[in-house]
Amino acid sequence: MDVLVGQLFTGLSIGSILLLAALGLSLTFGQMGVINMAHGEFIMAGSYTAFVVQQVISSAGVSLFVSLLVGFLVGGAMGVLLEVTLIRRMYHRPLDTLLVTFGVGLLLQQAARDIFGAPAVNVVAPAWLSGGVEILGAVVPKTRLFILALSVLCVIALIAAMKFTPMGRRIRAVVQNRDLAETVGISSRRTDITTFFLGSGLAGLAGVALTLIGSTSPTIGQAYLIDAFLVVVIGGLGRIEGAVLAAVALGLLNSFIEYSTTASIAKVIVFVIIVIFLQVRPQGLFAVKTRSLV
Repeated sequence: MDVLVGQLFTGLSIGSILLLAALGLSLTFGQMGVINMAHGEFIMAGSYTAFVVQQVISSAGVSLFVSLLVGFLVGGAMGVLLEVTLIRRMYHRPLDTLLVTFGVGLLLQQAARDIFGAPAVNVVAPAWLSGGVEILGAVVPKTRLFILALSVLCVIALIAAMKFTPMGRRIRAVVQNRDLAETVGISSRRTDITTFFLGSGLAGLAGVALTLIGSTSPTIGQAYLIDAFLVVVIGGLGRIEGAVLAAVALGLLNSFIEYSTTASIAKVIVFVIIVIFLQVRPQGLFAVKTRSLV
């Protein structure tokens, strides 16, 4: 029983990390159709933000919460800069956005190496996150529980913002019909920038959270980028509830398959399962609702 509970929480932990990495993509890729291959570097920027903040604020507990706020702002600012300088010219050319943002990602990785060095750096977790909590006989690390709680809070906040705020309604209006939204006075440019700020800010937030479970290196974001794209595609483009279910499902699959095999074999098996699923249901768990007659 304790093994089952342990693997269950391990799967939920993996899923929560994937969800944090994928929430931003659910906006920039799922909502706007922009294939941002630099999303992983925004996650990296959030991780290094936590490292820098901890050099300034010695208290690990205070620096963690400051890092979450600053990491969100840093990631959002980088996303806005990318959107204003490059992406705004390529909204109807997704393959071009893929190539351009891939190049931007490589530049950001090299910039991180030049500034912080190639070796990985560590961020000290607060003392109140050390150790674990025993749940039904299984010991679950407090850092994993914190990331799980953070991902739940981010999902609730994002859903509330998209459904109940004027900003969220503007984003949904522009996504469904850009021309019609502009005819009623909605600025699509401002909405695009806001969407990119939110999506990239969530990536920065994910980067801060990742420092609690491992070291930070210039390539930390690349380890989660492909899985984050898979979460968005499996869940259904632009569907936050689909991203949640897909992240949890992938996390649980990885956890239980890896327990019986190895990490490499588990990755292969999960990928095969994903390919089969997308062959059966290419639109993902939730199809995107549109008013198009085509």
